[in-house]
Amino acid sequence: MKKSVIFLVILSVGCLSNSCSNEFIEVAPTEGIAKADLLTIYNTNEGAKSFVTAIYSKALDWNTTSFSWIGLSSITSDDADKGSDPGDTGNDKDKCDALALDASSLSIQEVFEGNYQGINRANIALNYLPKLDKVDASLRIRLTAEAKFLRALMYFNLVRCYGGVPIVDHVPLPSSVEDNDMVLIRKSKEEVYEFIIGDLLGAIEGLSEKSGYAAADLGRATKGAAHALLAKVYLYQSDWSAVKEQCAAIKAYDLAADYATIWREVGEDNIESIFEIRGYGGNPSQGVAGYCYTQGARGTGGWGWGFNIPTQNLIDSYEPGDKRKDATVIFAGETMWDGRIVSTFVSNPRYNEKAYVSNTMETFNNVWFTTKNIRVLRFAEVLLMQAEAANEIGSGDVIGPLNRVRNRAGLGNTTAIGKEGLREAIRLERRHELAFEHDRWFDIIRTGQAKDVMAANGKIFIVGKNELFPLPQKFIKQAAGKSLQNAGY
Repeated sequence: MKKSVIFLVILSVGCLSNSCSNEFIEVAPTEGIAKADLLTIYNTNEGAKSFVTAIYSKALDWNTTSFSWIGLSSITSDDADKGSDPGDTGNDKDKCDALALDASSLSIQEVFEGNYQGINRANIALNYLPKLDKVDASLRIRLTAEAKFLRALMYFNLVRCYGGVPIVDHVPLPSSVEDNDMVLIRKSKEEVYEFIIGDLLGAIEGLSEKSGYAAADLGRATKGAAHALLAKVYLYQSDWSAVKEQCAAIKAYDLAADYATIWREVGEDNIESIFEIRGYGGNPSQGVAGYCYTQGARGTGGWGWGFNIPTQNLIDSYEPGDKRKDATVIFAGETMWDGRIVSTFVSNPRYNEKAYVSNTMETFNNVWFTTKNIRVLRFAEVLLMQAEAANEIGSGDVIGPLNRVRNRAGLGNTTAIGKEGLREAIRLERRHELAFEHDRWFDIIRTGQAKDVMAANGKIFIVGKNELFPLPQKFIKQAAGKSLQNAGY
């Protein structure tokens, strides 16, 4: 997929009334196109691609991958503090930091809405693709698989945040009682995971390997991406044999030589990259809205709002000589890789370097919509999933994959011994390797560490409540008793 984003103006064919909870699953039309005309206009190979590109483009929106997602997935964790200035709450990022979010919090609502809007785009694509009879059959199969992969990724984000949620598997009809229930009745967490697995298995069947894509389609979901995401889904279910199986199916990837360059423009789509959310820094620029600016250094000599800053706890957890610390953290007063001198007068002592875009040595023409790609799946995580699965099963190579990640970071081989020792070593390795990649909060939840690690940061984690975020109050109100709120909210 080209770095440019093709914006498909599509008319949502269903759920345009309040009876179908349209605030959460409608893609509002910006231009009226009759369905018959739509089928005619887009009944070409490029037109078919546009249906799916519209799903990719949703990941660039403010309510999907930007400020609210940063709040839920990172500021909540022991890796990050709110940052910014004390008086700037970032709407509710202070509540994210204090584990005090409630059902009316904007971050809760935006992440829920943004992902369902993307799911609706996927459902629209899956509705229309079979009807485009002039499109190359093999392309339709691949595009259908891409839509399923993207829908699975969005449901994975939802189930990790909220637990059981409604499974909307097609575009709802406003006149259908069954469809109205479909969008208002939450399914169990287990049912959602089964739906995700089904989508990913379907995606694996229809996707090509990375090498099978033309240059113009670089960045679209691949068979390797579907295997990697499915491995991660099984990881969250502690299905260790399935994790090993999916990781073993991932071919033609390797670790990049230099960890620090992965998050720079030169590191985009490198040999380690399995899936990225792609920004476009052209004119007009269309990147992930505000992703970099909200995390840029704040204050005198700064270049952003200053949220999501590394904690002292994270800094203290690195081993001496770990190259990942300086590649992950911007320190006040340092001279950065592009020659930029970070003022000692910025508001906070540390910032997230993985969200940094150089305005002198990278494509840069808009502080809000930068060219930055967001790394979602990397081969390093595949290695760590392999190691974790092998350790939990008690068979297979634990040390080899773990040491590959450590050695790239400039560290020697692990000295951990025994199942428990290796378990802790792998968890710590995930923390350092994946810091600020939107996994840490969910990792400490799934591994049962959250209460203890948050206490080490002076935060109170309430067992039986804080494992999930609340469902948005707007949704609960629309559900009118058909879906109940998560415990404790």
